[in-house]
Amino acid sequence: MNKLLELKDVSFTYQTMTDEITAIENLTFSCDDGQFVSIIGPSGCGKTTILSLIAGLLQPTSGSISFEGKKLTGRNESLGYMLQKDQLFPWRTIEKNVLLPLEIKGKNTPENRKYALNLLEKYGLKDFIKNYPDQLSGGMRQRAALIRTLVSEPKLLLLDEPFSALDYQTRLSVCDDVYNIIKEEKKTTVLVTHDISEAISMSDIILVLTARPSKVKSVHKPQIKGDSPLRRRENPEFGSWFEKIWRELN
Repeated sequence: MNKLLELKDVSFTYQTMTDEITAIENLTFSCDDGQFVSIIGPSGCGKTTILSLIAGLLQPTSGSISFEGKKLTGRNESLGYMLQKDQLFPWRTIEKNVLLPLEIKGKNTPENRKYALNLLEKYGLKDFIKNYPDQLSGGMRQRAALIRTLVSEPKLLLLDEPFSALDYQTRLSVCDDVYNIIKEEKKTTVLVTHDISEAISMSDIILVLTARPSKVKSVHKPQIKGDSPLRRRENPEFGSWFEKIWRELN
């Protein structure tokens, strides 16, 4: 596999009114093309900050971040960022919400619109493109949000706890949906989550972080058999992995 993303000795310090706080210290990890990497750690350890650094929204205080072998010095235009809430605009139809990134980037061409509509059809939303977000279930909205992220064909997906606003039953279903879409579209993904089960069931690699200032405490490769996150949760090995990571976090 080709190395797509690499963070090397990355630290990030920010100022408050009274103090200087180091959120991340000497963080090093890499992500190969096609891998699904999850980042999990104690609350407040800086998981979302790491995504902001990868996206180029923040600049590291020290260390380097490379993408496709080149050092990042500004915003990374080759990625898609999916947040905790779907952020669909209620006054736009699903179709217009999905096309929004193309409009913003000046890429709303017939060819790209066709690609977007093909994604909506491929993943079960063809009959809902004229509906508004409040007419869709939470799971369908998250699917639409992911398709909106994919229409500009990013090389890397950043997912910031994308299932946290859903109830437990819906989360299981949407987790499967999102995972299947990501694998079908062959997208390299970095997921930030506080949910151990989510990380184990979806990931090729799990990075467990320390408390702030965060650094990599351990790296795991679960390799649990199962063709979907739900099936992996049913695997007898799942429980032992959960206990192992839970102990590391506590």
